[in-house]
Amino acid sequence: MGDVAELVDRIWRSDAAGMLGALSRRLGDFDRAEEALSDALAEALRRWPDEGVPDSPTGWLVTTGWRKALDGLRRDAVGRAKVARVAAEPPPEPGVDDRLAMVFACCHPDLAEPARVALTLYASGLSTAEIAAAFLVPLPTMAQRLSRAKRQLRARGVRFEVPPPEEYADRLPAVLAVIYLVFNEGYLSSGRSAQRRELAREGVELARQLAGLLPGEPEAAGLAALLELHHARAAARFDSWGRIVLLDRQDRRLWDRAAIARAALRLRAAVRQGRTGPYQLQAGIAALHALAASYEDTDWAAVRALYDRLYATDPSPVVLLNRAVATRFAVGPAPALDEVDALADRLAGYHLWHAARADLLAALDRRSEALAAARRALELATNPAERELMSRRVGELGRRR
Repeated sequence: MGDVAELVDRIWRSDAAGMLGALSRRLGDFDRAEEALSDALAEALRRWPDEGVPDSPTGWLVTTGWRKALDGLRRDAVGRAKVARVAAEPPPEPGVDDRLAMVFACCHPDLAEPARVALTLYASGLSTAEIAAAFLVPLPTMAQRLSRAKRQLRARGVRFEVPPPEEYADRLPAVLAVIYLVFNEGYLSSGRSAQRRELAREGVELARQLAGLLPGEPEAAGLAALLELHHARAAARFDSWGRIVLLDRQDRRLWDRAAIARAALRLRAAVRQGRTGPYQLQAGIAALHALAASYEDTDWAAVRALYDRLYATDPSPVVLLNRAVATRFAVGPAPALDEVDALADRLAGYHLWHAARADLLAALDRRSEALAAARRALELATNPAERELMSRRVGELGRRR
């Protein structure tokens, strides 16, 4: 039973969006699709230990969920009018576009951005509790947010289909942002968690599907290239204890060089379309890191120049913070520290600002100040993997005093 439960949980986390998309598309109702799929998952837990796992577990779950949904419609006075129309149709089969259709629906422009992200993460297999933890809000608050978002979709009659091309301009930026956040939610803390790795892979796959669906949108290709480049070095990002390994210490022999080459080709094709955006610029920075023979051999001047271009399109202080890291290696640690300190009024509450200061102060042999900055970074960090990393950094700096 334990192995089947683990399998069902893994299928849910990796394929939830596609299964929900297939059922929601046919039923026109996220809540009904979710309820039906939950019943199907419970049915799998009862039957698979004795009957064995079917050849197509996701197909079995969607078909079973479809039958459960029809049963629910027949019992529901509101649903009886619909059941005659949909019951004659064959069970839906999860298609290539179903996950993207679900993401487009979850990113409907009438939803506020936090609701879009939360609903997409939920449709991608995260529990309400996990999403609440990611957003640092109480569980009841997140449950209400998700319920309200689903009610809004139902009230507006949102169709769970990939929208027509004329709607891309309104919907695409939110979809790109949400896919990026889905990837990051899995990538940042995936060292000890197979489930988080699956979420990161889900983000990569969604980005690839979006790029294939919209070949004339270079930012979709840029996002896919960016996520592929990050994912290509995932094997070196955590050590055997599940601890973060920073880029300068990663074993580059573990990187997936073939994936890096494919991502670089995808990025070049996007750039040739002549409409460069922030995702392409971020992918360009990632490519410079991925293609360098070593951390020291990175073309830091080119990285810094790309951050300048990125800041022109996305004037965020975090972009300037990252630019300062390139300044350290392209120009020197003292000018880089000046750049970081200039951001104090905007980033003093951000743990990575203090972490960057700690590294620069240590490079300038200002050990006591570096240790104080590292301790503040540890105080502000919330992600367990980052807290462990900062704890190690505090220990290192403390021993050097």
